Amino acid sequence: MVHFNDIVAPDALATGLSVNGKKQLFQKVAVLAAKAYGLNADLVAEALMEREKLGSTGFGGGVAIPHAKIPDLQKMCGVVVLLDPAVAFDAVDEAPVDIVFALLSPVDSGAEHLKTLARVSRYLRDEGQVVRLRGAKSTAALHALLAGGEARDAA
Repeated sequence: MVHFNDIVAPDALATGLSVNGKKQLFQKVAVLAAKAYGLNADLVAEALMEREKLGSTGFGGGVAIPHAKIPDLQKMCGVVVLLDPAVAFDAVDEAPVDIVFALLSPVDSGAEHLKTLARVSRYLRDEGQVVRLRGAKSTAALHALLAGGEARDAA
């Protein structure tokens, strides 16, 4: 089983990020992914946009889980950003999004991709976790919450 601290590198996090829409958000997420995991930023941004065209990955409560399968990626990777201000995302509840957990998976990761997506979704449906994440004012605090919060959920 993959743990959040195994897939989200400390340098794949951002707090207080300001963007003017999904396209700019995905570009900034892609730059973080490129720095943290050595990926091609343009390829990541394009893959996230293509997936988003199929339907919004904003699932309500100010949270979105954009995800994409990336060619030549060897293992699942995550990028987590806290937006300030929140951005329109066409979420199911029409609320703007301020918490984004982008999940990048290898092309052949079928079941593992779906299981990890479900775990991320369960984690972000917990109101307490979401409140704590919104309170993180640094990437170090955000990383500690992601690593520690999941351990509590698994118990």
